[in-house]
Amino acid sequence: MAGAAHCSLQAKRLLLDPKFEGYKLSLEPLACYQLGLDAAVAEVQLRDDQYTLDHMRAFGMYNYLHLDSWYQDNVYYVDQFGRVMNLSVTLDTALQKPREVFRLPTDLTACDNRLCASMHFSSSTWVTLSDGTGRLYLIKSGKRGNSASEKWEIVFNEELGSPFIVAHSVSFVSDAHSLAVLLLRVEKDELDTKGSGFHVTLEWVTIAGREGDHGYEIIKRRVLQGKSVPHYAAIEPSGDGLMIVSHKPFTFMQSESDKLEENDDAKVSNEKKDPLYYWQQTEDDVTITIHLPQDITKDDIKIRFSPDNICVTLKDQAPLMEGKLYSSVDHESCTWVIREDKSLEISLIKKNEGSRWPELIVGDTRGEFIMDSAQCSEIAESLMHLTSEVMNPNPEKENPPCNAQELEECDAFLEDGASLCRFDGNTLKVTHIINLGSNQYLFSVVVNPKEMPCFCLRHDVDALLWQPHSDQPENMWEHIATFNALGYVQASKQDKKFMACAPDYSYAALCECLRRVFIYRQPTPLATVLYNRKEGRQVGQVAKQLVATLEANDPILGFQATSERLFVLTTKTLFLIKVNSGN
Repeated sequence: MAGAAHCSLQAKRLLLDPKFEGYKLSLEPLACYQLGLDAAVAEVQLRDDQYTLDHMRAFGMYNYLHLDSWYQDNVYYVDQFGRVMNLSVTLDTALQKPREVFRLPTDLTACDNRLCASMHFSSSTWVTLSDGTGRLYLIKSGKRGNSASEKWEIVFNEELGSPFIVAHSVSFVSDAHSLAVLLLRVEKDELDTKGSGFHVTLEWVTIAGREGDHGYEIIKRRVLQGKSVPHYAAIEPSGDGLMIVSHKPFTFMQSESDKLEENDDAKVSNEKKDPLYYWQQTEDDVTITIHLPQDITKDDIKIRFSPDNICVTLKDQAPLMEGKLYSSVDHESCTWVIREDKSLEISLIKKNEGSRWPELIVGDTRGEFIMDSAQCSEIAESLMHLTSEVMNPNPEKENPPCNAQELEECDAFLEDGASLCRFDGNTLKVTHIINLGSNQYLFSVVVNPKEMPCFCLRHDVDALLWQPHSDQPENMWEHIATFNALGYVQASKQDKKFMACAPDYSYAALCECLRRVFIYRQPTPLATVLYNRKEGRQVGQVAKQLVATLEANDPILGFQATSERLFVLTTKTLFLIKVNSGN
């Protein structure tokens, strides 16, 4: 991750409420509608060989209900007969039964090691679909949510190796119409003898249309590997980059040709080159030494000094060394001389006496710093208090030795905590990285389907919603909403399974494994006058908590939120909870 820009998330103060007093339990009734399913949801239980926490996170906690963010209140699921079923809601009191929009060509029960079927809505007319056996389908759907114009048609259908689930996909136009799909796998790792014995791969597949309407083909396949299932993984709308939130870092796996090229580059770089120059420093000055070729005379040397720059030229050639100095110098007092051993010695007088320069010319690595023995002794003595033969020889000392047992969570190395990384699709390297530290990942939500999904992180007791902007390098992650105290509240729900929020931020919700759903509304003004008895002041607004209990004994398999409704899927029933009215 060398070369990556280390960034931080900047919360907007105006979106924070330091005076938030908590949620008030409301007993107002919630309208709840239920639809019995013709066939059970195609749930896939974990096998005996899928025993790790990563298997549970990726497949055991999979959300079987898919929200189509391109169309309002439009959800899909796959049933045990391989049918993709759709429910589109316009009026709660006139609900239709879920209808079949597509049927998977393969028999799902025939594959022993299959995973759950998965899908993602790449655009308003394109869908990526996996049957869980390792086969990927690209489907042109037409305008969805409308039975008259919705017709799912397969335009690409290919086996892509071991079973996977579709994590994310985007539709974009570069030279031709293309789709980029992210496939998630948990695979056996024979080399991992000390860990779980598995690793996680994200395969980034780009599929493009052929000229002349001759179908679609894979033009690029890239694989990232890590040791934990990512909390969040999404491709940028342009298809040029990828963002991942994960507990452990991901890296791109190289193809054989890439490895050969890198080895050749490594051989060239490993050939030892003599430094272009040597430099020393004291508290007052800097001395530079350059070995000159035999035929160079005093007249061939041109040196230009300025307060912040230096330029050395030999025989009217390109500058031998040129650039911005680490700190300012007194350029009128700088001198140079040719020594008897045919070396050029340049003396720079520091403007800020006493400061140490970590480098001579900013960004120039062609020189070598030489430290004299007195400086070595001085630095060693200043660091002596950090090392000791005994654990804590003098605890009353002003600078006690460093004790690793006293390190806190915020002192952990990047590899030990969650991080947010942005990968470039061309160089396959990390360009931006954020150490999330104690900012626990909570959930993701699509606010605008044309943008990347938002992710919600815990900040202290609150939950903050962040919108990635891949096309805005200066504002790549924007704080767009806050759910007061939700970070604290969700931590107390030991049986929680899914979390979600409304795309208009009006409420957040979480559900347990069985029956119960908790809804947390944003603070709203009161219709009546309410006083805080302890402080003797009027309360202007109240945030309400609501609880819904479903009439079902089956476990909850899917959970999605829209601005008006919550959709909850169990094995045999689809529930609709009316949270907000249409106006």
